[in-house]
Amino acid sequence: MLGQLLIIGYFLTYLFESDNVWVILAVLSIMVFSASWIALRTTKVSRSSFYAKALCAIALGGGINLLIVTQGVLLINPWYSPRFLIPLAGMIFAGAMNSVSIAAERIQTEMKRNVSYKEARGIALKASLIPIVNSLFAVGLVSLPGMMTGQILSGVSPLIAARYQIMVMCMLFASAGISAACFMTLIKSDLEGDV
Repeated sequence: MLGQLLIIGYFLTYLFESDNVWVILAVLSIMVFSASWIALRTTKVSRSSFYAKALCAIALGGGINLLIVTQGVLLINPWYSPRFLIPLAGMIFAGAMNSVSIAAERIQTEMKRNVSYKEARGIALKASLIPIVNSLFAVGLVSLPGMMTGQILSGVSPLIAARYQIMVMCMLFASAGISAACFMTLIKSDLEGDV
């Protein structure tokens, strides 16, 4: 654990000081490709059959939210500033990955029980959003968000820190929901053909 943390710490130091847009885009690509592969580990079908669809869903759901947050809310300049873009992308793509993973597992389970695609899709979408909805209800009561706590410890006003935390929770909810919905739409023809 110590070795891994030291290696990633030095890599992040290099990455955060990088001013090369191609390095940043390569890191974002690796994140999306990896998240898509990992998201399908719970499915019983071969990953290759759904991989492109998971990739599209995570890239679309996560990418839209990353663009809105970095360019519409935070107004990051330059747009590829790694100190902001990489940590936000990590949170967004991880949330999208988890949502797609739960949606893929749940919709397959429901379809095996001979539930109609439409009903299975609704069940899968609800299941995929359970972790983020629980987080929305528990933030501040059960869990203390690391980003908000870190900002307060560094001297930022609790009001500002809370606003940033709300932004983070909204971006996680949106990326999870959009990615899961896109994934289930993309796999519709595959699953309806199995019934």
